[in-house]
Amino acid sequence: MSPGNQAIPSINRQIILEKRPEGMPKESDFRLVEAPLPHAGPGEVLVRALYLSVDPYVRSRLSGQTTYARGLQPGEVIVGGAVGQVIESGDPRMAAGDVVEGMLGWQEYAVAPAKTLRKIDAATAPLSTALYVLGTPGLTAYFGLLEICRPQAGETVVISGAAGAVGSLVGQIAHIKRCRAIGVVGSQEKVRYLTSELGFEAAFNYKDTSDYYGGLRELCPNGIDIYFDNVGGEITDAAVRLINTRARIAVCGQISQYNLDEPQMGPRWLGQLIVKQARAEGFQVSQFADRYEEGYRHLATWLIQKRIRYREDIVEGLEHAPIAFIGMLEGRNIGKQLVKVA
Repeated sequence: MSPGNQAIPSINRQIILEKRPEGMPKESDFRLVEAPLPHAGPGEVLVRALYLSVDPYVRSRLSGQTTYARGLQPGEVIVGGAVGQVIESGDPRMAAGDVVEGMLGWQEYAVAPAKTLRKIDAATAPLSTALYVLGTPGLTAYFGLLEICRPQAGETVVISGAAGAVGSLVGQIAHIKRCRAIGVVGSQEKVRYLTSELGFEAAFNYKDTSDYYGGLRELCPNGIDIYFDNVGGEITDAAVRLINTRARIAVCGQISQYNLDEPQMGPRWLGQLIVKQARAEGFQVSQFADRYEEGYRHLATWLIQKRIRYREDIVEGLEHAPIAFIGMLEGRNIGKQLVKVA
């Protein structure tokens, strides 16, 4: 019997890439399959997934267009982070019953080298937070804002995709650092969430207007000191027109571009960086890997102090992971999109 007195099955269910998406992914681009249950070898552990993470970066890997990681081939298990429980261990550092987090993919069971997994203390916070506030999205928000942008008290920080997993945390960290947090979101419900629950000073719904510049100018009468970009496209074009002298732009994501068949043409705004003596910098959270413990420590403290709040959008069942993924790309979720497997 496995931990929790659940028998280990002989079959492992997995979500694989059926075919490369054209434009917005469809459910038919994925397939639920059954495979023999793997077993842990020396230095490895077998993990039963509890929660799966659904993230925008996966979209580029489905098309094979990413330059920072290998694109997936049809027939391969969809990549993604997961929190799970160790069922078998071939490594003395981990025992059956331990809860771990790592890149385990969209499947019920996975074998991984123990050294690639992070042990989770279930007493600190709900297990799902290891994929959100106390996981990669939290670290991305923490280092992206504090290291790339270096906020100063009183500055105006604008965040696109502000109701998503990363954006909602960036705004709260900006507030902790005594900045004005302004969010750009896709619904009035998200506007209310940011301003009434998360402490954002203001937000606007870009779907209510085609004048993104006007919407931002109204909320940022003194300009933008920091722009945290999760979206790209026309919203970013508008934000860059409002940056102040020595503004900082963190390029975290470009979700508006991920499902386009052809690159979107837009204004050439690099000259604005010259005029404003500003800086735009892309980043990946992995570049701060040697400082992850620092990030986890601060995020956990803010979470315990209730200075950071969060919302999770949880879909039940591995078979519904593609639906959750598509919904996330369409902006239906608020906070972190997760799939509860067990």
